[in-house]
Amino acid sequence: MDSLSEKIEQARAFVGSKLGARQPKVAIVLGSGLGDLADELSEAVAVSYSEIPGFVSSTVKGHAGRLVAGKLAGQEIIAMQGRVHFYEGYGMQQITFPVRVLKALGIETLLLTNAAGGMNPAYRPGDLMGISDHIFMPGLAGNNPLIGPNDDTLGPRFPALLNCYNPNLLDLASQEAQSLGLTFHRGIYVMVSGPFFESKAELRYLRQIGGDAVGMSTAPETVVAAHSGLRVLGISTITNTATGEGEAEANHEEVLAVGREAGPRLAKLVKAILAKL
Repeated sequence: MDSLSEKIEQARAFVGSKLGARQPKVAIVLGSGLGDLADELSEAVAVSYSEIPGFVSSTVKGHAGRLVAGKLAGQEIIAMQGRVHFYEGYGMQQITFPVRVLKALGIETLLLTNAAGGMNPAYRPGDLMGISDHIFMPGLAGNNPLIGPNDDTLGPRFPALLNCYNPNLLDLASQEAQSLGLTFHRGIYVMVSGPFFESKAELRYLRQIGGDAVGMSTAPETVVAAHSGLRVLGISTITNTATGEGEAEANHEEVLAVGREAGPRLAKLVKAILAKL
């Protein structure tokens, strides 16, 4: 059986053969309803996840399942048009494998986007939230992508996560959002496994432990990015109110619809950030 390093190299070599002379340093993971940003890349080359050795395919509506390389705001970037999730039945190492491959391709900065429920009562659907920190519920309970033997060539046995969301990048995002007149919060993202939307009691609990927004992704990718030495900026699109205090039931169609509506605002912000990197 191939080692993790060998699997990463196989995927890197395949994707690298598609990129040619391109040497992007920035990658963006596009979450639920946000994949249209990849269509704005110029000189684009797209590769389906199903073609890349070691990648698994998303089964979720709103996740196209393609790696797209091209130019955006003057930067060579790689965009992951959709991600895979723990709730789809994949293991934590499977859903974070693309981050390993991005690192091997020479990526230095990773922008993670997602759709999230706004647990903070001040948040409204369509707002953006820069992730200042996270609470990785499955990871704390033992479902962690770093569990198992550690390959020291990929990262340290005990990585520090105190600044896993780069403060300078978060400041930049906040400044650019203000310049664009966008509603931009800074908050703590709670990752739960899903695939159900949380009960009222669960939402109240997650608020009490410090959460501002809740979703089903991002934290495992951030952990592996930190392990790999990547700079991370996380941005959540608040797609529904999730305070547990009597709001309407959330549903995936609503999440996608609000994500699509907020997509142009997020795209403007991402391009402004890229222009300053």
